[in-house]
Order: sequence, then C-alpha cells, then structure tokens
Amino acid sequence: MASSHSSSPVPRPGSGGRDGIYRKDRDPSPPRCRTIRSLPDVCPKEPTGEVRGLCNGPSVVAEHDRWTVFSSKVNLPAALNDPRLAKRESDFFTKTWGLDFAETEVMPSFYLPNITREDFGPYLQEMSQRERIHERCKTICPNKDDVDAVSSITTNHDKSRAELEQVPKIFMKPDFALEDPATFNNVLPWSHFNSAGGKSSRDVASSKLLQEKLSHYLDVVEVSIARQISLRSEAFFHAMSSQHELQDRLQETQRAVAVLRGRTAAMDRVMCQGPLQALRKAMTCNNCVKLHNKLKLMAAVHQTQPTVQLLLSTSEFVGALELIATTKEVLQQELQGIHSFRHLGSQLCELEKLIDKMMVEDFSMYSRSELSRSLKDEPQVLEKERLESLVFGLLRQRKLDFLDIYSDEMILAAKAIVTQCVADSVVHIEEIDTEVVIKQADQMRLMTFPQWFELLKNIFESFLLFLQRIKATLNIIRNVVLEVLNANQRNRLLEQASSGASGQEASQSPSVLQGEAELAYLTHEGLFISDALNEAQQQAALAAQDQSSTVGSRIQQGRLETAGSDSTSGASEMSASREQSIMSGENMMPTELELNRVVNNVQELLYTASDVSHDRCVKVLTARAKDGSLERLSSAEFVCLSQAVEGFVRDTEELCGRRSVSLRGALQSQANRFVHRFHEERKTKLSLLLDNERWKQAEVPAEFQDLVNSIADGKITLPERKATGPDEKKPAEFLLVNGQKYAVVGTVLLLIRIFLEYCQCVNDIPSIATDMLTRLSDLLKHFNSRSCQLVLGAGALQVVGLKTITTKNLALASRCLQLVVHYIPIIRAHFETKLQPKQFSVLRHFDHITKDYNDHIAEISAKLVAIMDSLFEKVLSKYEVKAPMPSACFRNVCKQMAKMHEAISELLPEEQTQMLFLRINASFKMHLKRQLARLGVINDGGPQHGLVVVDVAFYTENVQALKSLERLDLNMAEIWEQKR
Repeated sequence: MASSHSSSPVPRPGSGGRDGIYRKDRDPSPPRCRTIRSLPDVCPKEPTGEVRGLCNGPSVVAEHDRWTVFSSKVNLPAALNDPRLAKRESDFFTKTWGLDFAETEVMPSFYLPNITREDFGPYLQEMSQRERIHERCKTICPNKDDVDAVSSITTNHDKSRAELEQVPKIFMKPDFALEDPATFNNVLPWSHFNSAGGKSSRDVASSKLLQEKLSHYLDVVEVSIARQISLRSEAFFHAMSSQHELQDRLQETQRAVAVLRGRTAAMDRVMCQGPLQALRKAMTCNNCVKLHNKLKLMAAVHQTQPTVQLLLSTSEFVGALELIATTKEVLQQELQGIHSFRHLGSQLCELEKLIDKMMVEDFSMYSRSELSRSLKDEPQVLEKERLESLVFGLLRQRKLDFLDIYSDEMILAAKAIVTQCVADSVVHIEEIDTEVVIKQADQMRLMTFPQWFELLKNIFESFLLFLQRIKATLNIIRNVVLEVLNANQRNRLLEQASSGASGQEASQSPSVLQGEAELAYLTHEGLFISDALNEAQQQAALAAQDQSSTVGSRIQQGRLETAGSDSTSGASEMSASREQSIMSGENMMPTELELNRVVNNVQELLYTASDVSHDRCVKVLTARAKDGSLERLSSAEFVCLSQAVEGFVRDTEELCGRRSVSLRGALQSQANRFVHRFHEERKTKLSLLLDNERWKQAEVPAEFQDLVNSIADGKITLPERKATGPDEKKPAEFLLVNGQKYAVVGTVLLLIRIFLEYCQCVNDIPSIATDMLTRLSDLLKHFNSRSCQLVLGAGALQVVGLKTITTKNLALASRCLQLVVHYIPIIRAHFETKLQPKQFSVLRHFDHITKDYNDHIAEISAKLVAIMDSLFEKVLSKYEVKAPMPSACFRNVCKQMAKMHEAISELLPEEQTQMLFLRINASFKMHLKRQLARLGVINDGGPQHGLVVVDVAFYTENVQALKSLERLDLNMAEIWEQKR
C-alpha cells in the first residue's frame, strides 16, 4: 500500500530503539533549501492556500488571430484526459486523493536514521567465517539423500524426456491451433478414411486407433506434468506457508496503520483544524479583496467602448488607441479567462481596425483639403495639431504607407492647379470660346505668345506657393517622426541603464522571503507552520492589488484625459501625452530603422513634389509647342521663355534641395529646335545675301561701326538699336577695327551681326552653347565655301551677272575673309567661357575654320599673282630689243602694274600690297629672263644689253613710283644669266 510514500514511524520488533520505534539519525550535512509548497487539500470545496493565476488560461485578446479554445472541435472527455500524464489513477492514493498526491514530495522523518552498508559491518564479519566453513563442508561431504535424489531425478528426467519425444512436435508448437486447416488435417488425417460415404470396418478401426494414440499422448503429457508438480511440491508448499506468514504480517501492519491513523486524526482534531480554519478565513479574506479589485477593474474595462466612442467623436485617435491597448493588456494579464469578456478582445480588435480606416480616411481628407485650398491664402499649415495627431496615430499603428496617400493627393492637386490657371486665363480672353474649344491644350495654342507666357508665369508662381505649402506640411510630419525616434532612443537608454539595478533588486527580494520562510519551517518558529508564510502571502497580495490598481488607474486616466481634452488642449499637453503614449506603447511603435526610412521617404516626397511640378509645367510647354509655335519665336521671346524657366527651376531647387531635370530637358529640346530654326533662317539669309552680292566695296553705317567698337571693348553682345535722329553719323568708307581699315562688302557686315546674334543667344541660354557653336561653325564654313565658289570659282558671273571677276573683287574678298579671321579667336574665347571643361573638344572646329580661311586668302593672293603672270607671259613673248626705248612692251607692263596697284592699294594694307608686288615682280623677272635667254641677250655691255637696261630702269622707276612701293627692292640684276 504505497509503502514508498509512508515515512511515519512504524513499530518494528527487535529494533534497537528504547520505545520500540526505530528512529532515524539526522543527516549531519546542512539541510537543503526547498521551495515551500502548500499541502494538497483533499477537500475540493474548501479554499486552498495555492492561488492559481489566470495567466495560464486561454486569452481571447492575445490569441484573437490564432487558435483559441473556442475554435476547438474535440469532445469534452477527450479534452479532460490529460495527455501529458503517462498513466492516471496509478494506485489507491492517486485515485482517492487526486494526481497531486503522487507528485507531492514528502519530507523525510527526523526519527529514522540513514541506513548504510557500514551498519551491517559487524554482522557480516561475524557470519562470514561460519559461511565459509559451511560451504567447505558441503563440497567435501555431500548428503546421501541429496545424491539419491539427484540420481532419481536424473533417471526420471531421462525417462520423461524419452516419453515426451514420442509426442509429435506439432503439439509442442507455441502457435498450435486446430482452427488452422493445415494443422487440423495433420492431427486428424482424414485421407485415411473412406470418403465415399458410409462407415466401413476399416474406417472404424482407423478412428479407434487414432483415438487411442491421442489418448496415449494425453496420458504422457499429464504424467509429465504430474511429475514436474511433484518435483516442485516442496517449493509450492513453502510459498503457501510464506503467503500465510505474509498475511499475518499484513494484519499486524494494518493494526499499526490503524493506530497511526487514530493518532493522526487526534492530532488533526487538536492541533490542525483550528489553525487551518484560521488560514482558510485569511485566504478567503484575501480572495475577497482580490475579487473586489477585479470587479472594479472589470467595471473600468466595461466602460472602454463608450469612452473610445467619445474619443473618436472628437478625433482623438491617439487617446482611443492608447485606451484600447491598455484594455487589451488588462484582458491579457488581469482579466484573462473572464467569461463575460470573452468577446471583448475581438471587439477591440475590430474597433482598432475601424480606427485605422478612420485615420487613413481622415488623413486623406486632410491632405485633400490642405492641398486644394486657395494658394492665395497664408502658406502656414492649418490645423497643425490635427495633422500631428493623425501622423502619430498612423505611426503607432505602423501604417507607414500614409505618405503614399499624400503623394496621390499631391499629384491630383498639381493637375488641378494647371487646370485652374488655364481656366482663369481663358476667361479674360474673348477670342477663345470655351464651348467650342474644350481641351485646354487647344486653348493654350490659340493664345498669343504674351498671353501664354503670362499664363506660364502664373503657373510657375502657383507651383512655388504649392511647394512651399507641401514643404511646411512635410516639415511637421518629419518633426513628429523625429520626436518618436528620439523618444525611442531615450527609452532604450533608460532601460539599459536601469536593467542592471532592477534585476539585482528583483533577484534579492524573493530569495530573502523564501529563505526566511524555509528557516521558520525548519526551526518550527512560532506555534504553527503557516505563521511563517503569512508575511510573504500578504506581500504578494499587496503587490497584486497594486498592479490591479495601477492598470485601473491607467484606464481611468484615459477617460479623464478624454474629458479634459474637450475643454482645454495645448501644444505642451499634447506633447506630454504623446511622450507618455510612446513610453507606454513602445512595443507597438515602429523600429528605429523603420522611422529612419519614413524620414527618408518624407524627403523623397518633397523631391517628388518638385518633380511633379516640373512634369506638369513640361506638359504645358509641350502642349504649346505641339504646333511648332515655340520654334517660330523670336530670339528675344525665346530668351524670355528660357529665363523664366531657368528662374523657376532655380527657385524650386533652392526650395526643395533637388535639381529636377524634366523641365530643363523639355526646354533643351525646344532650344534645340529653336537653334535649328534660328540657324536655318540665318543660313538662308546669308545664302541669299551672297547670291545677290556684287562684290563691290560697301559703305559702313555708323551702327555697324558701333557694333565693332563694342566688340573691341570686350562686349560680345548686340547693342540696342538707337533711334534715327538728325545728328546721325554718315556712313564711312572703311570699317575701322583696332586702327586698321577694312574694305568690306555688305554681306560681311551682316555676317558680323549674325555671329554676334549667335553669341547673344549663348549668353541668354547657356545650355545651347555646344549646339550653337556647331551651327556657327557650319555658318562660317558655308560663307567661306560659298564666297570661294562665287569669286574664285567665278560663280558670280552666272548668279549675279558680273562681266568678269576683277582684281578688285578678289582683293575685296580677301579683305573680307581677313576680317572674319580676325574675329574667330574672339568668338572662340567667348564660347570657351560658356562651355564645360569636358566640352572644350568642340572648340577645334574654330581651328579648322581658321585654316580654311587662311588657305582661301592664300588662294586669292595666288590668283592675283597668276593674273599678272599670264599677262607677263603674253606681253613679254612679243618683246624685241630694239629702239625706240622704252619699248611698247615695257610701257604696257608698267601700265598694267599701275592698274593692279590702283585696284588693290586702297583695299589691302601696305604690307600685303608690298608682299603681293614682290611676288608679281618675281614673276615678271622670271618671264623676262626667259625671253632674254630666248633672244640671246646677255650682260656683255653691248648695244642690246644697253637697250634692255633702259627698259628695266623704266620699269623700276614706274613701279617704285607707285604708292607704298617706293622702298621696294626689285633686284632686277637677277634677270641676267651668269657668265659661264
């Protein structure tokens, strides 16, 4: 009977105790500290000292989205059977007193000593010698009866084995069963019987023989069994006698147990019932106090839903969420398993989802109203507290995608701004009928450029105000996010600082209480054992009461804050409440990584706002440019458009901190088209001028002289045209450039103005510098090639109708090319200031153009020399050395030289004229030398030599008499061949 659990002193006969009770010595080792556990109460109706917490039961709130007991589909008996126990009701005590009896640790008795092997040492030493002698005697002198018995047993065993071998092995098999057809046929061989029906005498004899054989087998087995029983009869009777002795001992033990029970009942009646009754009443009182606190807490929780409704009516989403979180925490910890609140958790979850939807809708409505209100109003954000509350609530619920809602509303508001601006502009234009022209793009194309440009500036101004409002709103959102982030960081630091100290205090206080309770239990300090545990129980009850009151006060505080928010609301109070909410709902708040991502998204949203504004302006620009109207703008109009766009881009970049490229790209695209049209117009104009140019020296108006003077002063710009007046300067014959006179044609004057227009466009629109440089290079190449075709190639004879290309035409063309070459380095330096360092490679076009122009000038000079060369060859081929002198041939040469000098001396500078006449003189000397060699005239002092010297002196005198050729060294001695 559960002897393992009985540690009470039992009387034992022959024990060493003085009072007939064997007492157990105390263990000299110090007692081990065990956790004080309450005795199991065998009466389930009475309150016990063990208060089981409600935290182990199912939670409707914590497991709302998981499996709960309400989702169970198992029947009640299956749920009541505890699968964690291997065997239930293992014995009488477990069945009667419950499972806790078997698991209860029984304190060892102080009256029973610890029996070890050393206690049996003297007895073993005394009996070991006798045992050795006895064993030696048995081996030396065996008993005769034993020998006879052994021999008889061996003989009988061999005889029984021989008899048993007669029995077929099939009867000895452990799986022997007559139900098996094969076994049945083997035991009863029916094949030996006649199967034709009827019983023959042979069949009867066979059946009798089989029956006798089986009876014999049965007898053999029964005899073997009887023999085995007879061999073991002594042991059997010994077991029976032992059983009777065991029964006697059990009866004695039963009487001792009855005596012990009587004494225990007396002790219970005298010493335990009173203290246990007092203990039960104290526990009942504590339970009543806890019940009262629970009821007050339940009353507070019962008012949660009305309070949340009141908070939602005033848009206090943060307070409502905080109240819901507190209530859910109370349901999980303090009111877990309360039947009346089984659905409250799911209701609070649904209410929380509803609040999430309400916050998202409210934020969407706020964003829509804030972005769509008139831009003429103050740029400050309206209802700042409402926005902060919404953002904080969305962060608390981890609705981190609320910026996407603001982005969608922002895009719609941007579209509405353009629509409103166009509608306001069209109202004041009578030429546009909105009923006929419905689309806004068509309406914008019907406007004149000043009207459309005014509309564009209004759109730019509206978008700047729009971006200022967005930036102010996003700054508030960023400040709320940073406030939450800073609060999280402070809380983390405080937890890290206080975790060590609080952990030490928490580990010391329970150990002190437990140590005192165990010491009191072991030393029986006080009248009753329970007195030592009263203090610890009272402290635990006070701690639970304080926790309940704290949670209830939090709910009451939430309701009081709701009532107070209706009357007064300030920035400091809201900040304090947000701080408290952050600390209380820290686990619900986003992590620092998520908050930093939200801060980055806020900045990206500001960049997106800038991009959206630029995209809407691009649509306005492309709608206007769809019919090519922007390509047909004048330079001044396009410059105004470019300056307005650049100003808007610069302002948005300063406001948003990001450089948007869409509007600049659209402007660049329009600028490329403008540059193409600009270049084609001027190239066509230059071609027309060249095709109508008669290559005569043109007068230089004062306007062009002022233009050239402004270039000399370092201003590569077009000066403003002055109004004509009575004191207007007369046109000059030459163009003065840095003190040099340039005789030019009218086309070159206009060319100078054209490339200044190119430079002016680059000043106004720096983004088109590369494209404009390429187009200007093409224009200069076109002028060079076309002038070469018209003058050197004599194309002017057919195009303009000139009779011939004179030396004056050639000299004038050369001087015009020299003027253009003079301005190429200036143009290059101007473009170099407008280009990026990585774009300097395009400047090589000017080097190629300069080389082409210089080659063209050299070709013109060669052409002039070739004209005179052909003349010398024709005239000197008829030269004869005879009187009169000077000869007619030399007179003709001098006449042509004078005409040449008269044609070019006023067009070309003095140095170029001298160089040209030196080349002409060299050609003359070459032809004269060749003619003299043909005539055989040598430098011998003869009459022919004298006549030639006279002609040469006449030629030298006439050439040096020309202007600017006085000091020209003709070196006429080279005409004579050296004497051999």
